[in-house]
Amino acid sequence: MTEPPITQPQAPPPVRTRRRRAAPSSTVKLARLSSLTGILFAALFVLALVFVYTTPHLSASDADITAFYGGSSTVLVTVGQVLVPLAGIAFLWHAHTTRLLIESRTASPSAIPYGLQLVSGVLFVVLLFAGTASAGSVALLKDLTNAPLPSADVVRGLLALGYGLVFIYSIRGAGMYALTTTTLLRQAGIMPTWLAIVSYLLALFLLVSTTLHPVVVLIFPTWVVVAGLVVFIRAGRVAEPAASERQSA
Repeated sequence: MTEPPITQPQAPPPVRTRRRRAAPSSTVKLARLSSLTGILFAALFVLALVFVYTTPHLSASDADITAFYGGSSTVLVTVGQVLVPLAGIAFLWHAHTTRLLIESRTASPSAIPYGLQLVSGVLFVVLLFAGTASAGSVALLKDLTNAPLPSADVVRGLLALGYGLVFIYSIRGAGMYALTTTTLLRQAGIMPTWLAIVSYLLALFLLVSTTLHPVVVLIFPTWVVVAGLVVFIRAGRVAEPAASERQSA
């Protein structure tokens, strides 16, 4: 009697497993958030200043000032007044995420630029608020109240105060913020050399500029967007330092 053939047990069919995408590092997450908040700040900032800048220029005659505040064009200025605080909040959000990004790359950033970065960022926002509030105060008074409007000389004085706070004082804070942020991002190893050189030149221009041309004010949000995008792209390519390296830094 023949023995039944011995059959080998069949191996179970291979189970296909889906590859999970690696979770982005904290550096990439913070770089993305810093870039997005920078874009949001730039959009709100530019839109608000375009509206506020519809006010009469400092060289406008008394008749032009009286005609402007007697018409309906002041609505744009009032809308700009509402957008400026939102732009400031977006910038503070951007500045904080940028500081967290720097901390994720360097455990102990250089004390002087790290402290000056915080102070200059807050100074920029505070002076921006004060300057645009002064420049748009008469439009706000006209659109939201029934109070009598001040004379053309008073209006011109408020406009001059607003221009000075924004174009002279606030812009200096923006220049110092760009200068210190560039230094810190270079130390963190996530800003390329070419962008650092351009950033230093732009920061120097903002620190010494004396013109009242609106293009000067638009330089800073442009830098925020460009620097944020480049740092975000570079953050995904640069290896994140180990925890031991960050602690020993």
